[in-house]
Amino acid sequence: MPRKKPFSNKQKKKQLQVKRERKRGDTGSGPSSRNASVERGGERQSDTSDSETTDIRRINQQPIGRDGRYDPNKFRLHFERESREEVERRKRLAMETVLKPVSDKELEVNINEIYPSEKGLCFPRRPSWTYEMTRESLLRKEEKSFKDYLQDLHSRNPPGSLSHFEHNLETWRQLWRVLEMSDVVLLIVDIRHPVLQFPPDLYHYITTDQHKQVILVLNKVDLSPPPLVMAWKHYMTSQFPHLEIVCFTSQPGQSYNTVLQKKRMRKKADMHRAGGLINLFKACQEITAGKVDLTSWEQKIQRDSVSERLDGGLHDDAADSVLVEHQSDSALEMSTQERYKDGVLTLGCIGFPNVGKSTVINSLVGRKVVSVSRTPGHTKYFQTYYLTPTVKLCDCPGLVFPSLVNKQLQILAGIFPIAQLQDPYTSVGYLCERIPYLSVLKLKHPSLQEKDAEQRQQGTAEPSWTAWDVCEAWAERRGYKTAKAARNDVYRAANSLLRLAIDGRLCLCLRPPGYSCLKEHWENHPDLPEIMALQGRTAVEEGGAEREDEEDGESSSEPEEEQDRDADDDEDGDDEDEGFGQQRRNDEKPPGFTVNMYNVLRENDCD
Repeated sequence: MPRKKPFSNKQKKKQLQVKRERKRGDTGSGPSSRNASVERGGERQSDTSDSETTDIRRINQQPIGRDGRYDPNKFRLHFERESREEVERRKRLAMETVLKPVSDKELEVNINEIYPSEKGLCFPRRPSWTYEMTRESLLRKEEKSFKDYLQDLHSRNPPGSLSHFEHNLETWRQLWRVLEMSDVVLLIVDIRHPVLQFPPDLYHYITTDQHKQVILVLNKVDLSPPPLVMAWKHYMTSQFPHLEIVCFTSQPGQSYNTVLQKKRMRKKADMHRAGGLINLFKACQEITAGKVDLTSWEQKIQRDSVSERLDGGLHDDAADSVLVEHQSDSALEMSTQERYKDGVLTLGCIGFPNVGKSTVINSLVGRKVVSVSRTPGHTKYFQTYYLTPTVKLCDCPGLVFPSLVNKQLQILAGIFPIAQLQDPYTSVGYLCERIPYLSVLKLKHPSLQEKDAEQRQQGTAEPSWTAWDVCEAWAERRGYKTAKAARNDVYRAANSLLRLAIDGRLCLCLRPPGYSCLKEHWENHPDLPEIMALQGRTAVEEGGAEREDEEDGESSSEPEEEQDRDADDDEDGDDEDEGFGQQRRNDEKPPGFTVNMYNVLRENDCD
């Protein structure tokens, strides 16, 4: 009998990791669990979603469920892979470049600069098809068309000039199906950076080629100052005169108490308090012009409003059951384009990742029917929801369209999973140059950590800050340490700051062109009270909140900081899902309590 070969504990651990990943379906990943996500994302893609000259990084690998009903990785994000040299170069710049505040003019963004017409920044069209075509021939035709689209796009734009955009053909197929099935398209954007997420080519295709209406939903308006909301509405109307615009928020009047607070102040039945529901209904009613009976939708909105006022939002889920349909691939291949089929209005919800598409659907329904997360690409498959017998909602996976926007700004907009960033420091530097990070985060420079108080009082010059210094100071303040050497965990601190920015606790809001010159005009606009009422705020409350915030100073209280120590570490924290039907805790603030966060936006209150 041959002698057994020695088998170390390290080899056994590696064997168990490979076995575990094989059971989850991660057959292409390496044995190292720490680098597994990078390995999975860095492999060369072999399907038709890839171009012949571009390396594709497949992001956000998900384990396959035991039932195996669908593949959760079918619509995962596919972005162009950056070279290791480029990542290292940006990391060195983050450690050496001194942060300098940019002017207010730099925050103004023109949509024509992001989507210039001469660069051919269109989205892939679905090739023509007939009912006589077989499924296999249709798929082959779509694959060839998509490959030609990628080649043409890369040939017209030099390498490195394009932003991150979707290379997964399966996700684009979902967009094609949703556009064909929908009667009215809800294009949902984040109010903090709407022009980044509004491709003009998509708007013109829907309105001109498909002859359908688009409703622009400015979501998360509670995170932006009311004058800025008015300015964005006016700018988008001036650029697209026939565009219907609706402001929306699922959390009116529920701002963050401090930067370190984990969740917004919760009230009972959050989804019933969403602002903008009636405005969205009126926009759809005007578009349909009596072709669809929408009285059941109007009655549902009124019933939910009365329920909120009478019993504080306690709602019987059985009273309004929602029919959910899972659409198979074969059912979507040859979708019909009949308008208002069977007297039903179909609303298609499309948009970039992390703009709140699923949250808008939950708000329309009045309770949670769609799982939401701040991780981009959380929606894994196509579903339809019957809001009422005559209104149907379609949820489409998030799509990133090609543009010339800065990649660091894209990351701050939430299109990239923070946990899988190779270089978060550059994005932190981009953020810190545009917000007053020192006063908000209350940081101490790393070079001053070792000095005693006497040496600091000897009139030494204020040290300069780099993005690396900010991350190191934040790691020191939050207590982020590496496991073995107990050094400041700079990478974890950078991820923490980016999550705070995406959640709106460090709020960076872009502005339309000319906003700085017309700021006083927007602060005195006659429609401003309507926006403030939608946000759940009043001028008196905001003024009081500002004074209270100034009096508190450093009172971001240590007890609260300890309670929220790991508030920004939950990558898949479904913050928007919590609070459905839950009663308000005794330690929560009263309903009228609001706190001004506009100082983070470098904005003044409207007196």
